[in-house]
Amino acid sequence: MKKTLFITQAALIAALYVVLTYVANLLGLANGAIQVRFSEALTILPYFTPAAIPGLFIGCMLSNFLTGCALWDIVFGSLATLLGALGTYALRKFKWLTPLPPIAANTLIVPFVLSYVYGVPDSIPYLMLTVGIGEVISCYVLGMLLLFVLGKYRSRIFDIGKQNA
Repeated sequence: MKKTLFITQAALIAALYVVLTYVANLLGLANGAIQVRFSEALTILPYFTPAAIPGLFIGCMLSNFLTGCALWDIVFGSLATLLGALGTYALRKFKWLTPLPPIAANTLIVPFVLSYVYGVPDSIPYLMLTVGIGEVISCYVLGMLLLFVLGKYRSRIFDIGKQNA
């Protein structure tokens, strides 16, 4: 039962990430120097369940592929999300710190992808600033809002296996 729950949660999180990225992409917010991916708010989910780690990684990989990103963006953007998710899980006992790993990982990795893969002419420090601002909006503002809303329903959403045991 635990494996099934883990796989189901991971798949649902990946699907949500893809849908939210697709919506942000339609609005012109998912790619470029300033990115506000609504899906990045989901990077707080490792606070609730370790199933979010592979879910976020796979969701980001699929999103990047489906929105037409270059191969190196698919690889390194997804790795940034994976590192962020692992960091969030590691900091899960410190609620207010949980958004920091995805913000840091994306702020440090994505500007190099934008510069070297896409040839964005802005300097790396400028791209770090713009990507960082987008990540703060996505992960800290939207992510913490999501964390507090989901926190009220934690046992109903994430601890289903414990209820049925």
